[in-house]
Order: sequence, then C-alpha cells, then structure tokens
Amino acid sequence: MSEINKQIGDNIRIFRKKRNLTLNELSGLVHKSKSTLSKYEKGEISIDIETLYEIADALQIHVEQLIYCPPKRTAAITGNSNPAFFNGVSQFYAYLFDGRSNHIIRCVFDILSETDNHQSKIMMYMNYKDLKNYQNCENTYWGYIEHYDAMTHISLTNQDTPMEKASVQILASYLDSDTKWGLFNGFSSRPMMPIAIKMLLSKSVLKEDIALIQQLKVTKDDIRMLKLYNMLSVT
Repeated sequence: MSEINKQIGDNIRIFRKKRNLTLNELSGLVHKSKSTLSKYEKGEISIDIETLYEIADALQIHVEQLIYCPPKRTAAITGNSNPAFFNGVSQFYAYLFDGRSNHIIRCVFDILSETDNHQSKIMMYMNYKDLKNYQNCENTYWGYIEHYDAMTHISLTNQDTPMEKASVQILASYLDSDTKWGLFNGFSSRPMMPIAIKMLLSKSVLKEDIALIQQLKVTKDDIRMLKLYNMLSVT
C-alpha cells in the first residue's frame, strides 16, 4: 500500500465525515461505486487527477487539502528569502483565548503551495477537538500568507461562508523563535461584531495550561498600551 495513497485516502474520509456524507452519498456525487470509494479511502488504489478534483468539488474543498501530507515529508517553504520563523515550515499552530466560553481555541495552519517568493496558499483549521483529525473543526479558512521585510500577513476566507474574512498580522517574523505573537482580526458571530484578539503562533504543539491561558488573555500592560495608542497592539 502506497503511503501517499493512504494519506490521501485518510484526508478524503476526514472531509467526507465532516460534510456528514456517507460513502453511498459521495459515490452518487462523483459517479463512482461505493466499493471504489472505499478502496480510495483505505489507500488500496491510486486516484487519477480528474477523480481527485471531482471528489474535492463534491466535498466543497480545495484539492490541495486532499493531497496535503504531514510536514515530516517535505517543507513547503525552504528558501533563504523567507522569514526565519517560517523557514522550512509547512505546518504550524496557533492559540487564542475565547472570553465568551473561557476556553482556548486551537488552530492548525497548513502551508499548501508556494506561489512566489513572498506568497503561499494556506489553510487554517480553527477550534478542532482531536489533533489527529484537526481538519474536522468548527471553522475552516483558506487564503494566502505573504512575507515582507518587517512583517508577515495572512489573509483568510471562511470556506463555508465566503463572505466572512479574517486576517493575521505577525511582527518581526524574520527573527527566529519557537513562538511568535500575532493579531487575529475578523468578525464574531456570537454576537455579531468585528473583533481583534491576541494569537500566539508556535512551531510545535503547546501545553494547554494556566500559564498559556494567562499569556493569551488581555493583560494590564495590553490595556495600558491600548489606552496610550488608542488601539489594540500585539508585539
């Protein structure tokens, strides 16, 4: 069994279940038999390019989401022109603290493909429960990550609600570190309002404890800076 076929099959199964589709229902959408789709998901047979696009279209996702492999295989960004924090990274993690529900929101970013020296296509999976199946999450965003001399900018669009946009700004990403602060901004639906919130980005999964929560919460120093500048700033 090909390892690549198995990874693609696992991805198909995850996104099919996220869409609450049975094998029978998906087979009707892509005009393939249930047994054939089952073999795809188990990685027993290879999928041709045309069928791969048909499955992605039926699941309402980008085809890159099906062919994405874990970062241990190949890093999507390796050029020396990329900021130190992102150099050699094809997946990273982010954390927010939701004051409405008093819990940490976990995010996984997958860098799918590099379009040029400054921009790459990216997916953000927000508020997942199981890291092994992080694609099965509350909100999925796609967009682009762009690197500039002093900052990195991530623009995002909700995969299920294209009208919903969000972005992340990260300062001094040229400086290497295990974690980096960013400012996430977009729209909240509970209640409906524009928001800006601290986001801690990390190259590895962080321990979710009291110390992390305290980092993610708005501090007295954050409030002092907000009053000074009349704006929420994260550095």
